[in-house]
Amino acid sequence: MSAEPERTKGDRAQNPDPLLVACALRIEQAALRSAGPGAVRGHSLLRTGMGPRAAERAVARALDRPGMDRAAVLATGFCAGLVPGMHPGDLVVAEETRDLQGAVTCTGTALLAAALARAAPGRTVHTGALTGSDHVVRGQERAQLRATGAIAVDMESAATLWTATRGGPSPGGGRRPVAAVRVIVDAPEHELVRIGTVRGGISAFRVLRAVVPAFYEWHRSLLLPRR
Repeated sequence: MSAEPERTKGDRAQNPDPLLVACALRIEQAALRSAGPGAVRGHSLLRTGMGPRAAERAVARALDRPGMDRAAVLATGFCAGLVPGMHPGDLVVAEETRDLQGAVTCTGTALLAAALARAAPGRTVHTGALTGSDHVVRGQERAQLRATGAIAVDMESAATLWTATRGGPSPGGGRRPVAAVRVIVDAPEHELVRIGTVRGGISAFRVLRAVVPAFYEWHRSLLLPRR
């Protein structure tokens, strides 16, 4: 497995402030790739591997590459919902990510949520805190995390965004833009027995593929002059 981002020819010249889209699993990477031949033009797609440590290492290496010092970072893939009534295929847009290292406030949450709603009409878009874990969460632990105010949990988003922002302001001023979008495959009334069950999540796969254009709409909005 390679942790190097996929780059398209001429990326740096066409987009001086690139977008790094990070996911953990091969099936997530497959969904993002299958969004269409032009979906990743001018952007980088990184598969980090599973877990927070793998995410930290892979994202740090990717952002250390030439031309990535001003890159926006978006963490994506699947997650577990914590709120009763959530369903597989629902979307989660993080207002912040949090884990034991701390919390990271996300950029342009409302704009991103609106873009996702347009890209996946009929799907529920939830916004709130996305918490990190170093293992698959089940049973009572789900309720405990919900009691902290989090609406969903995954293993890589918090580590990805913490790594992306821990260096402070990016060159030229301002904090690096970051976001996290997750598709629910596991919810209180729909708990997975094992992580391999994700492969049967056809609905979640299709939703992740469908919303890729929303990621780039969000990124394009970051490049517009501020009035």
